Amino acid sequence: MPRKNSDDSLDRLYARPGFLLRRAHQISAAVFEDECRALGLTPAQFGVLTVLRSHPGLGQSSLARALGFDKVTVLRVLRGLQARGLVDRAPADGSRRNVCVALTQAGHDILKQAQKPAERAYRRLLAPLDAAQQAQLLDLLQQLTGGMEEHARAAFIPPAKP
Repeated sequence: MPRKNSDDSLDRLYARPGFLLRRAHQISAAVFEDECRALGLTPAQFGVLTVLRSHPGLGQSSLARALGFDKVTVLRVLRGLQARGLVDRAPADGSRRNVCVALTQAGHDILKQAQKPAERAYRRLLAPLDAAQQAQLLDLLQQLTGGMEEHARAAFIPPAKP
């Protein structure tokens, strides 16, 4: 029985959506971290800070859902931010199990400083595409994630608008 050409199987692997999405995520994180190196922020930390700016005192579980993180991931990110003095965590009123999270003044300050580098990262990531392709990519990613949401390991539920 003849063996399939290994290059054919590699070509199929490298053309799979999952492979390309994972690779695109790696590149996206590297570009973001490069632009935000001076601030020491990761994309996950930036996301947490951004959500908390809009929803101060949000519960830890709601914060996880607002970013599509599992509870372990959001806890790890929050511990790092808390150690840097960027967020405060405290028990919710009337509950020892629920934890609310808010930005500190240092958290507000670093988030403000991160806006321009984050925007540069966004522009760098999309630079290989023209404006129409950028819009198409974002539209397709929203369709893909929206259409496959039920298969996600962690729920994505944006918080209600304030």
